[in-house]
Amino acid sequence: MYLGIDIGTSSVKAILMDERGAVVERASSPLSVSRPYPLWSEQDPTDWWAAANNAVSDLDLQRRQAVKAIGLSGQMHGATLLGSDNRALRPAILWNDGRSNGQCAALEASIPDLGQITGNRAMPGFTAPKLQWVRENEPVIFEQVKSVLLPKDYVRLHMTGDLASDMSDSAGTLWMDVGNRDWSDVMLAATGLNRVHMPKLFEGNEFTGELRAEVAEAWGMGRVPVAAGGGDNAAGAVGVGVVRPGDAFLSLGTSGVLFLANGSYSPIPAAGVHSFCHALPSRWHQMSVILSAASCVDWAANLCGMVDATAMFAAIEARGAPASTEMFLPYLSGERTPHNDPNAKGVLFGLSHESDAATIGQSVLEGVAFALRDGMDALTNRGAYVDSITVIGGGAKSHYWGKTLASVLGRPLVYRDGGEVGPAYGAARLGQLAHTGAAIEEICTAPAILHVEVPDHRLVDLYAERMPKFRSLYQNLKASF
Repeated sequence: MYLGIDIGTSSVKAILMDERGAVVERASSPLSVSRPYPLWSEQDPTDWWAAANNAVSDLDLQRRQAVKAIGLSGQMHGATLLGSDNRALRPAILWNDGRSNGQCAALEASIPDLGQITGNRAMPGFTAPKLQWVRENEPVIFEQVKSVLLPKDYVRLHMTGDLASDMSDSAGTLWMDVGNRDWSDVMLAATGLNRVHMPKLFEGNEFTGELRAEVAEAWGMGRVPVAAGGGDNAAGAVGVGVVRPGDAFLSLGTSGVLFLANGSYSPIPAAGVHSFCHALPSRWHQMSVILSAASCVDWAANLCGMVDATAMFAAIEARGAPASTEMFLPYLSGERTPHNDPNAKGVLFGLSHESDAATIGQSVLEGVAFALRDGMDALTNRGAYVDSITVIGGGAKSHYWGKTLASVLGRPLVYRDGGEVGPAYGAARLGQLAHTGAAIEEICTAPAILHVEVPDHRLVDLYAERMPKFRSLYQNLKASF
């Protein structure tokens, strides 16, 4: 068996995969997010470790005893500040936190070639501007910082005692020279840090250490090795075989991501596109990212008094028609690609007396799809080629939404076995790669196709007409956000 653990935003997921690549068991443990002030988004790092223990403990003990290696994946960008005793100095500042917009502008002004070094614009979601915010607003805490870890690497510290990270996750800090796959002394110095504060870097399919004795005993397994793993999207790509140049997937989780694998470093930061290291050696990837995707459906369900998102999807599918006048801007946590606007707000527009929960839900599905089309165009308008797209994440459970997405994006959407646990599955595959030394092409195959959603040409024309209205709505309201 190989164990994959994904430190998500809403839960920690753990899966057991056998040596043939089949997922034989899965478990999860929920997490909550704290938003004490506008634009803030935080979690207590100790909650990640508690949830990881809960998720692993829920897996069958006999199967756990057969685990040969572990891989990790996790939400990217979270700033976990540790003191000299390796305890967190404050709550972790998450990927969808928008407080550091001013620090981003200052970093870009002070380092003109920031985009070429890091492959990205300075955005509030990244880790470096968060540390600059702490430096300026919580100087007592900043002076105590011994090291900065990403969420999955904080869990690794508890598992193995090692301060280590992988290339793909670390590429999202804004402290890396992404083309050279190393820390950037220039970027670290810009936020008052140096290499001493950073974990050691590994490729995703390399081991970083082994389970501490007490953890191994608690988890009912040997002191097995732990692979570096990857950021959630890079690990998800490994899970669905998106590892060759031109392969693409769409992740419908809390956020929405269009991920394109590359064979070389190809930054286009001006478009708000991310360029990161892949979780595998000598490979990179580009991403367009929207900050709210499936989380918008959860929000709408709560707003409309639905029991949960499943009930909302049921109401939308029973209605079974496009929105009429309703339109939704899905910027509940600000936005990245292409706007890079942490102050962008969610908007329900065009409501009437006929607007009920199902029509509002339909407009939410369409609004997320429109935002993802903005992101895809940011890639394709600059030469990227996107053909069919594999779908992963919790939102992949709804084929109805898939029809809307395929029609807005104008591309077939491919649903594969295990797509809803992509990052955890990719983490397990990285553990298997590290343990066996097998070729990447042998392990990182595309899982079996379960379903394909093709664009509905009637909807393609309808949504093409509505897309300019969606874009103009944001531009016209931008000054009021």
